[in-house]
Amino acid sequence: MIGTIVRRLLSMLPVMGVVAVCVFLLLHLAPGDPAAIIAGENVSPENIARIRAQLGLDQPVWRQFLVWVGSLLTGDLGQSMFWGDSVTSLIGQRAEPTISLAFTTVMVAVFLAIGLGVLAAACAGTLVDRLVMGFAVMGFSVPVFVVGYLLIFVFAINLKWLPVQGYTPISEGVAPWLRNLVLPSIALGMAYVALIARITRTTMLDVLAEDYMRTAKAKGVAMRPMLFRHALKNAAVPIATVVGNGVALLIGGVVITETVFNIPGVGRLVVDAIARRDYPIIQGVIMVFSGVYVLVNLLVDLSYTFLDPRIRD
Repeated sequence: MIGTIVRRLLSMLPVMGVVAVCVFLLLHLAPGDPAAIIAGENVSPENIARIRAQLGLDQPVWRQFLVWVGSLLTGDLGQSMFWGDSVTSLIGQRAEPTISLAFTTVMVAVFLAIGLGVLAAACAGTLVDRLVMGFAVMGFSVPVFVVGYLLIFVFAINLKWLPVQGYTPISEGVAPWLRNLVLPSIALGMAYVALIARITRTTMLDVLAEDYMRTAKAKGVAMRPMLFRHALKNAAVPIATVVGNGVALLIGGVVITETVFNIPGVGRLVVDAIARRDYPIIQGVIMVFSGVYVLVNLLVDLSYTFLDPRIRD
């Protein structure tokens, strides 16, 4: 097990290296000059050149890349061009809202999606199955920001049940914390629920078609134990795979969701950094998100040995 973990961790290095190269080149080849944005309007070219020199933007791209990678290898994500603070501290200050939003979304989405997928498989071909799959298609098709604005209009503006926007730290109470996360979690989790529910239904139908499941049904095993104790257990590996892969949806959706609901998280930090061409923040956040995604998929791979004993070494 330890050897497997070490091999998987080492395999992350080339992936993160490719991500670093792509992120750096895409940002620096894109139009826009951070020095001009920092300098403001009606500034002479000499002042812009001076700011570029202070930021190191007058150096060749390959030299800027080597400096950034050197800092990255020491755990330093760089320093914000606009705010002047370290990228690590800025991410740390914004981490709680993003982690809270991701946690509540995953918890609600996974349990709801698996339940809907099992229900659809148990009622295959019926109206219930069609309703669940229709919900899944709609959830995967409608953009996050559209769902967010609809939720705000109905539950925050018209019914006034929940706050329109903002975030309350958990230190100020669990109830206020949850109230601010209900609508963003639903908006962000719609596509995640749809993805997991569809895969759960498909996998459950394959398992239910196996001979041993037909035998259990013929012996009079009750539907609920047959579904959750036997079928779902054998369908766990594909479901765990799609749960891990779905983290990419969450990472992309966090940026949009935090903007719609004005949540001061890491996603909102990225949006502000993009508007200001703050390269170190954008690069640092993308590297952190990429690392989280790779680690989550590593944990999913390791979970296979517990979900299916046949995979163990």
